[in-house]
Amino acid sequence: MITWSNFLSQLFNGLALGALLALIASGLTIIYGTLGVLNLAHGAMFMVGGYAGYAAWQASGSFLLALLAGTLCVGLLGVLMERVIIRHFYQRPGEDQLLVTFGLAICFVEIIRLIFSSLTKTVTPPSLLSGITNLGIMFYPTYRLAVVGIVAIALLVLYVVLYRTRLGLIVRAGIDDAVMVDSLGIDVYRVFMIVFGIGSMAAGFAGIVNAPVVSLTPEVGEAILVQTFVVVVIGGVGSFPGAILGGLIAGEIISLTSMVNPGYAYVMLFAAMTLVLLVRPHGLLGTRGRE
Repeated sequence: MITWSNFLSQLFNGLALGALLALIASGLTIIYGTLGVLNLAHGAMFMVGGYAGYAAWQASGSFLLALLAGTLCVGLLGVLMERVIIRHFYQRPGEDQLLVTFGLAICFVEIIRLIFSSLTKTVTPPSLLSGITNLGIMFYPTYRLAVVGIVAIALLVLYVVLYRTRLGLIVRAGIDDAVMVDSLGIDVYRVFMIVFGIGSMAAGFAGIVNAPVVSLTPEVGEAILVQTFVVVVIGGVGSFPGAILGGLIAGEIISLTSMVNPGYAYVMLFAAMTLVLLVRPHGLLGTRGRE
């Protein structure tokens, strides 16, 4: 039976999931919008961030260090990927980019499986954020409430970087017209490396933030990748505000549908995506740009 308490609880669950999806999608959309690379390894990098944070948490017992480790590890991995592999595929067909990033995703999953095994790993939230909170009309896990705040801060930092710095100006110009940015004498490839690193850091940060909510497994990135692509399509490719809006919509759809019938959660999510494509092919907040 659906009660007001259950309904509100699912709304909060959807908000937490939506915020997380928004953060992951923001990294994916700025990478694709700027570099034109559809990174199928983004979900695997989310998973790597979770495991890197787990290793740091096991070694130190500090969740803050786990956040830093997960974020920086995946950021460095992203920079290494771009420098060594991805930059050689900018002028290659899209199919080649899909294949190489898909292959990298498989490699990351199997390396993690070799190091940590296939058994689930759990990360407990810091004591300050553990337990439940009385919201007056219901009790709700404190950490899930904290996830919304943590992700909101991370998205605010990304917003400042994208909209209040010279780098952000170049990135947004590159999304609209990378050739023009290059013709202005700006080292586009250096910008590409930084953008790929920032997008990867967003995935790694989300991976460790999500670890106390959902146990870690080597396959945890696969489902989140599918959801993230749907978020990008709904919000609009290359649109940072669109990634946030799409994430919140997707989170609520999955959560509220799961309350009625979990088996139809993804059905409704893809139905919403299809509806958006029919009405606005470039997404809710997307614009005509990169094909």
